[in-house]
Amino acid sequence: MKINCRNKIVVLLVLLVCQLSFSQKKNENIGSETVNVVKPYSPTISDAFKVKETPSLDDTGNQPKETIRYSILSVPVASTFTPSKGNAQAVDKSKKERLFNNYVTAGVGNYGTLNAELFVTQDLGNNDYVAGMLRHHSSQGGIKDVNLNDEFYDTALNVGYGVINRDMSWGVDLGYQNQLYNWYGLPTDFGMTLPPQTQEDLIRGINPNHSYNTISLGGNAEFTEGIFSKIATRFTHFSDSFSSSENRFYLKPTFKVDVMDQAITTNVIVDHVSGSFEHNYARDNTEPLKYSLTNFGIEPSFVIHENEWTLELGAGLFYGLDSENSGNKFFIYPKVNASYKLVGDLMIFYTGVNGSLNQNSYADFVTENPFLSPTLNMRPTSNQYTVFAGLKGKLANNVSYNLTGSYLNEKDKALFKSQDYTEDFSNQNYAFGNSFNVVYDDVRTFRFYGELKADFSKNVSFGINGTFNSYKTDGLEAWNLPSMKISSNLDVTITKQWYAGLNVFFVGDRKDMQTNLDFGVEPAVITLKSYFDANAHLGYKYNERLTFFLKLNNIGNQAYEKWLNYPVQGFQVLVGGNYKFDF
Repeated sequence: MKINCRNKIVVLLVLLVCQLSFSQKKNENIGSETVNVVKPYSPTISDAFKVKETPSLDDTGNQPKETIRYSILSVPVASTFTPSKGNAQAVDKSKKERLFNNYVTAGVGNYGTLNAELFVTQDLGNNDYVAGMLRHHSSQGGIKDVNLNDEFYDTALNVGYGVINRDMSWGVDLGYQNQLYNWYGLPTDFGMTLPPQTQEDLIRGINPNHSYNTISLGGNAEFTEGIFSKIATRFTHFSDSFSSSENRFYLKPTFKVDVMDQAITTNVIVDHVSGSFEHNYARDNTEPLKYSLTNFGIEPSFVIHENEWTLELGAGLFYGLDSENSGNKFFIYPKVNASYKLVGDLMIFYTGVNGSLNQNSYADFVTENPFLSPTLNMRPTSNQYTVFAGLKGKLANNVSYNLTGSYLNEKDKALFKSQDYTEDFSNQNYAFGNSFNVVYDDVRTFRFYGELKADFSKNVSFGINGTFNSYKTDGLEAWNLPSMKISSNLDVTITKQWYAGLNVFFVGDRKDMQTNLDFGVEPAVITLKSYFDANAHLGYKYNERLTFFLKLNNIGNQAYEKWLNYPVQGFQVLVGGNYKFDF
């Protein structure tokens, strides 16, 4: 290639010299001559000389190479040089945080608030352990413009034992909980038609105190081999200070069977609840209320994976047994779910339709609303179907989203509604319009849910979600169901020692009804105003064991009502610490 380029350069130089020579002769005086033209000029093109791509060379460089023979004479050379050993370069990494098995937390605040928690666990061997937790949360009350005692206590103790093996893991737990509340939510117009002294005497004679006790025993097991994959069971005894009693037994084994190379998963459900209330809610309330409900269900399903599709096909077969009212029914529910990756994990479309027979219990109702009267009618809720469709995925590596639209059709949905005041003054302390009943209605709900989560860095995380509902009922209103719920949280790690967080939420309007016929107040639908609440916390890690914290709740100091006539505590401050340790 070098020789070829050299020849091309020589040709270019020759052409350049010829051009310069012709240019110089053009300026010379050539004189005059007579030219006789013999024939017309017929130009022809002469053969051009083409430079070969690989020219043959005939010089000394192409002569055959001489064969050279040489030998090496090895002579040992003494050397005192000793090379140093190589050292691997260390990789900078953060110190691994030590994990402790036990902790204790305690905090005190205004309104006489005490919040404490103790958790301990201990390995008994290589595969088994024992654990326990004690929790307490209480307040001495003091809500503004409340005429009755509004203190509350909530104490719970749980102990458990577990075994983790290669082929099976199982555990059992035993728990006890005691709760004390007060029916302090008297109507604002309570006793307005009475003389002031009579009204004061009436209020003074109300003892709103009531308590709940829960004893529970449960267990669960998971298997890596065999037909059964897991089993969950629980027994709960629930009672109150008005001689109400409830027992609930729940059993749910899950097993898998391969049929034609397809794994079919089946859930078997047995859910029994029975109990009694000493009184009903009427003027002559001496008649007790009893209930005994059992749901038997089987839910087979299988999953198909095909390229970007995931499809679950199944159904739910339930039989509801009502031993007290002989209202036995058979139910069939769909169980179909599908998802498709439109753009990998960035955009996933999902849809489905599901239904189930859901058991209701006195204990579950109290967990949601502790101001119920002990005079409830019990029945299960049939979620005939829930149709939904949505998109979820990632907007970036650290930003995820979820959007869902759904339609729910529920029969006998449980709704909380304020009790009417229709009792004589000498009757029960929960019968002054200061307690709630459970009513059932068929409710159809259009719902839209949106969620966004972002981890801006390893030190800053943010989340926001919202639920928007539109209800249609066969009755008058969807009692105490909010039309909107929005919440957001922000967590920041400021330094290695300091961290902080903020949580805000908004709850939309709800509907309830107040009826105090004995005071001459006609029934009226009341709209509970929407409310906004903000909570914040600040923490300082003194060392790997000890952390101090400050919590601020209801920063806006709003006396909003979560339930009708039940305002919440205002601005709350809680300070405390957490200590982690090992035995």
